[in-house]
Amino acid sequence: MDYLGIDVSCAVGSLRHGHFPDKECLLPLISKLLGYAIVAASTTVKLPQILKILNHKSVRGLSMISFELEVVGYTIALAYCLHKGLPFSAYGELLFLLIQALVLVAIIYYFSQPMGTKTWIRALLYPTCLQRHQVFIFSLCKASQHAIFLFARIPQIWKNFSSKSTGELSFLTSFMNFGGSMVRVFTSIQENAPTSVILGSVLGVATNFTILSQIVIYQKPRAGPEKKTK
Repeated sequence: MDYLGIDVSCAVGSLRHGHFPDKECLLPLISKLLGYAIVAASTTVKLPQILKILNHKSVRGLSMISFELEVVGYTIALAYCLHKGLPFSAYGELLFLLIQALVLVAIIYYFSQPMGTKTWIRALLYPTCLQRHQVFIFSLCKASQHAIFLFARIPQIWKNFSSKSTGELSFLTSFMNFGGSMVRVFTSIQENAPTSVILGSVLGVATNFTILSQIVIYQKPRAGPEKKTK
């Protein structure tokens, strides 16, 4: 029995005979289920961050270059997984994360008016990594995808540290990013993904945990209503 690339015959057969599925049967099944769970969760992972910016009409504390590099990183990672022919459960979240990241950058641009010349140049350079017929550019981008994801987080981490504040960063989005990276390490190993893909997930765990920790450490409690004195 195969559903969406998930073979459940092994587990069902073991349960029918009154036996708990062994590790060789159970781990691939868990990996597939977690993979699709990540894909499903990724459809809304950046929504809390988007809503927080829209509600506050502010991008205070957000590093624009971090979110721009994130778009480039998702684009390259998605193209790389498609090129390798990996199963959708191993990379599907990249598609939804890319769409949301593009929306997020557009919102940040809107609330960062007026935009400088450098910002426009960076925005216009983005399509160059989409032109896969330019083999040299695509190969260069593919080789540097993990560095891009790493440097996408460093400006935000440094900005949080230097200002001792995380501004409008969403705790929920950061928490889901961290949890997704943790699960993706496991599923990448089970799917026999290339070492470079696993390395990218490990870097995601480290950087997302750092940002999540900063939100917890630098979060300022909201001031309660003042008590009236007689």
